[in-house]
Amino acid sequence: MTHPQYDALVAGLRALGLPDDDALAQPLLAYMDLIGRWNKVYNLTAIRNPDDMLSQHLLDCLAVVGPLSEVADARAADAPAFRVLDVGSGAGLPGVVLAICRPQWQVTCVDTVGKKASFIRQVGAELGLRNLTAVHQRVEAMTDAPHHLITSRAFASLVDFISLTRERLAPGGVWAAMKARPTEEERAAVPADVRIDRVASVQVPGLDAERCIVWMSKQA
Repeated sequence: MTHPQYDALVAGLRALGLPDDDALAQPLLAYMDLIGRWNKVYNLTAIRNPDDMLSQHLLDCLAVVGPLSEVADARAADAPAFRVLDVGSGAGLPGVVLAICRPQWQVTCVDTVGKKASFIRQVGAELGLRNLTAVHQRVEAMTDAPHHLITSRAFASLVDFISLTRERLAPGGVWAAMKARPTEEERAAVPADVRIDRVASVQVPGLDAERCIVWMSKQA
């Protein structure tokens, strides 16, 4: 029996220039179903309707896979094991989506809520995502190896995102903050030693909402 959201997901993958075959669609749908199942007990997300979950969670995160991949491809010669840190990952968005779409990346999801980290570990186990790690910790307390890309999805203000994660950013690494649209006040508060490289609009299939990636890096 075909999954109720299968056709919409495949259409979205195609629109985003991502593979629209079952090898990608099936694990993404299985992940979405796991969110729905765990949501009944652990309240992982306020979005509960499967159609809304598809557009506002899955496709919203899938829309950044292409742009983030460009950064990874540019570093491929220097960093074969591309390390990604997803901060305040919640139900694993976008970290789990990135791990599914890019099995060659090493993706770490960190969250201060234990049940959310436990959920991400369960997703990794059930979907066989050996490149996915979930950490229940405050990001500023982490001591693991630095990451080439640090991302977040509506996690905090830009200045807080930077201050909490700057010790986790590898030399030459970049921050990619997923947001609706940063305000001028938020941009002005970015520390002097950090550069906003660009604010790139992101189009999410089937979602009429403003989305962007704020790309930032440390000043040389």
